[in-house]
Amino acid sequence: MAITLKSPQEIEAMRVAGGMAAEVLEMIGEYVQPGVSTEELDRRCYEYITQVQKAIPANVGYHGFPKTLCTSINGVVCHGIPKPEDVLRDGDIINIDVTVIRDGWHGDTSRMFYAGKPSREAERLVDVTLESMLRGIAVVRPGATLGDVGAAIQSHAEDAGFSVVRDFCGHGIGRKYHEAPQVLHYGRPNSGLRLKKGMVFTIEPMLNAGRQEVQVLDDDWTVVTVDGSWSAQWEHMVAVTDDGYDILTAWPNRR
Repeated sequence: MAITLKSPQEIEAMRVAGGMAAEVLEMIGEYVQPGVSTEELDRRCYEYITQVQKAIPANVGYHGFPKTLCTSINGVVCHGIPKPEDVLRDGDIINIDVTVIRDGWHGDTSRMFYAGKPSREAERLVDVTLESMLRGIAVVRPGATLGDVGAAIQSHAEDAGFSVVRDFCGHGIGRKYHEAPQVLHYGRPNSGLRLKKGMVFTIEPMLNAGRQEVQVLDDDWTVVTVDGSWSAQWEHMVAVTDDGYDILTAWPNRR
C-alpha cells in the first residue's frame, strides 16, 4: 500500500479531528470510577461525539465492531468491547481508545486511566508505557527510520522489565482509518522505512508486565495477555514536519 503524504492544509484538518478525539478522553476521565461499567463510558462518549461535537465515531461498525470505544481493562491488551457487565473495580487500570471522524479525516488517540487507587506495580507499568511512547515520538523527523522509533520504545520498555507486544502496531492514518505504513514498537536503529515530511501515523505501544504473547478471545476482537499479566497502552497521532514532529492529538491540559 502506498504511503499518502499530507499537505499542510490536510494536516491542519487532521489536527481538528485529533483534537476532538483528545477532547473525548478529557471529558470521560471524571467518569472512570469504581462501580462504573464500560457500557456507560461508551454511551457517554457516543453521545458527546454525535450530539456535542457533531462528528462521527469511527469505530462503530468498523469491520463489525459494535461500539464507540475500545475499553481494555487490566490484562486486556487492546480492542476490548464495552459491556454492561464489565464494571470497574478499585485499583483497575483501563485503556480507552477512541477515533473521531470530522470532515472525512480521522483523529485517533488513546490513554490510560485509573479506577480508584492503583497498585505501585500498575502505576509503574502505566508510567513506563507513557514514557516509551514519548521516547518513540521524540525521534520522529525526516530522515529517521521507523526502526529508530521502534528501538526507542523497545529499549526503554525492556530496560524497565516490561515486554513489548509484537502482534499489533501503529499505522498510517488520514481519510482512511488504517493506511501505510505499519509502525512497529520494536526494532533496530537505522532500519526500515525512512520518514518524510507529510507522513501522518499513530504511535501506540502496548507493554505487558509479563510475557509479550497475546491471544484473541472468541468475540474476534478482545486481545488478552496469555499469562494473565496486566497490560498498558498509550497512543498519539503524529505528523512528520520539516525538522521533527507535531502531535495532532495533544490532550487538553496534558502531554
